[in-house]
Amino acid sequence: MTYPVLKQYLARLSGQDSTTTSIWLDADGRAQGRFFNCTMTSAFQPVRDLARGGVVAYEGLARSVSAADEGLSLWRLLDHAASDDESVELDRLCRMLHAINFFRQDDNAGADLYLNVHDRLLSAVSSNHGYAFQRILDALDLPIGRIVLLLPTVTAQQGWLLSYVADNYRRNGFRFAVNAASAREGLHLLERVRPDVIRLDARGLADEAGLAGLLERAAQAGTRVVFKRMETPEALQALQRIGAASGQALLAQGFLLDVPRTALLHAGETLAAAA
Repeated sequence: MTYPVLKQYLARLSGQDSTTTSIWLDADGRAQGRFFNCTMTSAFQPVRDLARGGVVAYEGLARSVSAADEGLSLWRLLDHAASDDESVELDRLCRMLHAINFFRQDDNAGADLYLNVHDRLLSAVSSNHGYAFQRILDALDLPIGRIVLLLPTVTAQQGWLLSYVADNYRRNGFRFAVNAASAREGLHLLERVRPDVIRLDARGLADEAGLAGLLERAAQAGTRVVFKRMETPEALQALQRIGAASGQALLAQGFLLDVPRTALLHAGETLAAAA
């Protein structure tokens, strides 16, 4: 492990009793946490460069701990039960768990960590978005430059809120990603909030010419475009046509390529689906 402060923190966690602390290590050294009566940990799904097959990033996902399977999405279990304050607490706990479970593994070298920001956080936190998480990363001496915060989709009426939150995160040293429903919206977001990453749904690739244009404009601006929810060979074929038309590198994420894996990274594994 190349992060000595994190190593020291994990050594202290290894001696913690899970009944007396909110974060502890299991027998395999994975960080786990508790929210209400749920025990949770991290799962990671790669974002891949389709041309090379390599991993450029991992998205951290909160999962309930299960001995039988990969666990359930914690947000789906608690989305309607938690108050705004509790949602903020859960959101920050998830990001801390993901950061610990990501940077403790040597296989993370060179990849970014994508972390979701829940939509409740946008309105529940009044100011200085990102400051609390920045302090956690600084305390553990973890590289903020490797973190990309995934901002939730907002309505047209919330455009001002997206701009405000994005500016807060940028001033606190974070890169951030936005979701776009179409190539046209992606171009609009590229000009308005200057994101580091634009994410589009791979299940909606009908406007191939428009998406090729977005890839070109994004490359000029230094913004990555990631096609998420890559689930079918047909979607992969459409994306490869778009890549050929634009001449740009293609980044994709989805169950066709990789299943999220609890607390483990996928570095070094080949990408059969894109071959």
